[in-house]
Amino acid sequence: MNCIPALTIENVANLDGILADFLTKSDAELTVVIDRGGNVISQYGDVAVMDVTIIAALAAGSFAATKELARRIGEVEFNALYHQGNGSHIFMNSVDDDTIMITVFGPRTTVGLVRFYSTATALAVSELLKSFDRSGAQGFSFDAADVSATVFLDR
Repeated sequence: MNCIPALTIENVANLDGILADFLTKSDAELTVVIDRGGNVISQYGDVAVMDVTIIAALAAGSFAATKELARRIGEVEFNALYHQGNGSHIFMNSVDDDTIMITVFGPRTTVGLVRFYSTATALAVSELLKSFDRSGAQGFSFDAADVSATVFLDR
């Protein structure tokens, strides 16, 4: 996937179904699917208590920073990151080369349960996103070469 997909109502329903099933099984509070640039593709769960766009941007930055840490120790990338808090926790995992899944959860569940179910969920999300590309769905992409400089002169 080279761009942010333009999702149809059917695409959103399919993605929401996968994410809802994941939240039910893992007993997590929120899951967000983002691209590596921090753009939200989909979200499901309790978004009332946090700004999802900020979480997405920070998660993408965290993944980018740890990619360099991984490279320094001879790894290509860490495919999962976990941040433990006193009450809330975040688990982030790679869906594919372009996509990350973020899961926010509290004391009702464990990181092991979230990690276990996130593996199958990431695979299902990846397959679904690939099907969007094959179906010819259009998306939004940005290339800096598309922008022309305009100079405004004082008159």
